[in-house]
Amino acid sequence: MDLQVSPQLTIPASELGWRFSRSSGPGGQHVNTSDSRVQLSWNVTASAVLSDAQRQRLLGRLDNRLIAGVLTVTASEQRSQLRNRELASGRLADLVDAALAPDAARRRATKPTRGSDRRRLAAKGQRSETKRQRQRPSADS
Repeated sequence: MDLQVSPQLTIPASELGWRFSRSSGPGGQHVNTSDSRVQLSWNVTASAVLSDAQRQRLLGRLDNRLIAGVLTVTASEQRSQLRNRELASGRLADLVDAALAPDAARRRATKPTRGSDRRRLAAKGQRSETKRQRQRPSADS
């Protein structure tokens, strides 16, 4: 089944590699007999559905997650292999979608307004006065 990452990008099932193994964690005796842990792999460098710009963006942003150009996600939280498959495909789609998202607009530095500056100094003065009131009266007065 093809993996829909976004309306513009769908990864064909032929490019996805599935591996199953025994999962640790809950499941009782069942966990020792079923291969419910799921590993989903996708070769970013060899993918035919990506444009060169998309490929470069993914390779740059997911560099620490890639091993020889292959992106792998794992799911083993659920007892069911089917639910773990759904989790793994969702994670891969979210990861790729986030990596392909455009950069956020850069924040422009601004100065505080005159009013906010005045309010800050007034609050600071009031705090200082409160602390001064708490002090013991001096001996000379």
